[in-house]
Amino acid sequence: MPTINLLPWREAERKRRQRDFFIATGIAFVAGIAGVILTILVYNQRIDYQDQRNARLEAEIVDLERSISEIDGLERQKERLLARMEIIERLQGSRPEIVHLFDELSRQMPEGVYLTELTQEGPNVRLSGVAQSSTRVSALMRRIDSSEWLSDPSVVKVETTEFGPGRQARFIVTFKQVDMTNDDMEDAG
Repeated sequence: MPTINLLPWREAERKRRQRDFFIATGIAFVAGIAGVILTILVYNQRIDYQDQRNARLEAEIVDLERSISEIDGLERQKERLLARMEIIERLQGSRPEIVHLFDELSRQMPEGVYLTELTQEGPNVRLSGVAQSSTRVSALMRRIDSSEWLSDPSVVKVETTEFGPGRQARFIVTFKQVDMTNDDMEDAG
């Protein structure tokens, strides 16, 4: 029988397998590094894309905050304008009241009573004047009380003084002017 020496073939086969193993290991290592680099690039790209979206959102937020501050400014301006309009409407509504006050005062003023000062704060009116006697001041109070435009008369001070051959009474009277505009509106409704 012939003898066949298989040792060199085995040795060559072992070297080929070892070479194939190192090649496969090198390819796997290169593929692993390529995979890691590719993964890093993909994640970096996603991070850059998200950073761009965040920057766009922040710019939009800045624009919206600016718009909100403008709207707040407009709201404050609107409130100021509405307050002014309300004041103007009240003034327009109270314009006839002063006419009624002077008209009513001239009608209710008894003979022998003279006014030296008239002040008004809201509906409250304060009269200062001189009368021939304190009974004339009483007559003025009764007339104010019976008026539909004037109410709640009260005497603050009556002081009788000697003036020339006679006497006179200096007085201060307060009363309220009745707001007839609300009553007229309720009667009309």
